[in-house]
Amino acid sequence: MHPYSRIQRIATRNESLTQVHQLQIYTESHLEDISQIRQLPAPQRRAMHAVAKVLPFRVNRYVIEELIDWSNIPDDPIFQLTFPQQGMLSPEDFEYIASLMDKGGDTKQIQIAANEIRLRLNPHPAGQRALNIPYLEDKRLEGMQHKYRETVLFFPSQGQTCHSYCTFCFRWAQFIGDKELRISAHEATHLHRYLKQHREVTDLLITGGDPMVMKTRHLANYLEPLLAPEFEHIQTLRIGTKSLTFWPHRFVLDSDADDLLRLLAKLVDQGKHVAIMAHYNHWREMDTPIAREAIRGLRDTGAIIRSQSPLVAHINDDAATWARLWKTQVHLGIVPYYMFVERDTGARHYFQVPLARAWEIYRDAIQQVSGVARTVRGPSMSTSPGKIEVQGVTEIYGEKVFVLRFIQGRNPEWVQRPFFARYDERATWLDDLQPALGTQPFFFQAEYDTMLDSLTQH
Repeated sequence: MHPYSRIQRIATRNESLTQVHQLQIYTESHLEDISQIRQLPAPQRRAMHAVAKVLPFRVNRYVIEELIDWSNIPDDPIFQLTFPQQGMLSPEDFEYIASLMDKGGDTKQIQIAANEIRLRLNPHPAGQRALNIPYLEDKRLEGMQHKYRETVLFFPSQGQTCHSYCTFCFRWAQFIGDKELRISAHEATHLHRYLKQHREVTDLLITGGDPMVMKTRHLANYLEPLLAPEFEHIQTLRIGTKSLTFWPHRFVLDSDADDLLRLLAKLVDQGKHVAIMAHYNHWREMDTPIAREAIRGLRDTGAIIRSQSPLVAHINDDAATWARLWKTQVHLGIVPYYMFVERDTGARHYFQVPLARAWEIYRDAIQQVSGVARTVRGPSMSTSPGKIEVQGVTEIYGEKVFVLRFIQGRNPEWVQRPFFARYDERATWLDDLQPALGTQPFFFQAEYDTMLDSLTQH
């Protein structure tokens, strides 16, 4: 009997693991049903409603009851992670929406105003829709992305929501009900045909939303066929998820939790590397007994849990938080993987941290941990040309510069090649940077521009 079966036995007697047993969801229309929210001042509640008309809001009772410290509102990091804040909209956009609400504007009028604002918030950064969607026999595969040679992303339609939403989410456009902005696939046939034809692909990333909102049988329909000999080149199956934070019950108490663990164990036992790409923003997310039991259950299947997260203001923009996050993860058997720079989308003005400060936080945090936690890479920008890491700040021939390199690139030849940008203490993204040392433009720019022309003409 596989060791993960102990989770099922524990599940029959784990009343002590958590006070919350059933997934109960709250959206903007249910904000006033949350007793803790009703205790907040009326202006703060008004602001939450206004922001949630524009940016997606969804939270569950487990987050409310067991993760948020309600004595530390609004500064509590998990509260900032899940509940809308006034500063997430520009003052002008906030007043526009709030005034419509105050005047009793109808739903359609507010929706039109919200859509106008959303389109200005860069709903699909880094060319996700324009540049990353692959083709199969001249048919555009809307539920997939293939940006880097070795890795294909798949967006199953059953996984295009989450147990709760992160306020900084760079895929917020998936959740606002606009089919024109959503990336998703309804069946697996095209995925499997595409993978058969692309032997250069070694990694499949199931993403969303959150694939772990799916029933296990749906996830199995996508993954089990990859055990066939014709998919031998698919070595790694990645599953991107925030469920270990927002609903760890998925791996312990849900009706098909044991089926899920069996599926993952089967994939591992038959030779696939299964990587759970866990999204953690703060060490508090791993503190509850149910969260730790979920981690143990997943590790028992043979899957590897890797952690990634953006560095974001109001939630984790200090070195002590990151050092404790990584130490806790190593203690629990999780591999620290990425520290990202918050993407240039949505409420970026509220969450963004200057690149210089991001690098300082990374440096100060990495100095506090042992070598086994220094697997984490960052701070990294997921830009259209590729993942670009800020390696440091230095001075060359009297000029202060950022030292940068590609971790991943649209052209694999760019990877690990260092380059330099002028130091700018206000810069928050690649687009804010200028080449240093008299070079113009960055070494990859001409080739990248040619790629853009080719991709947009497809």
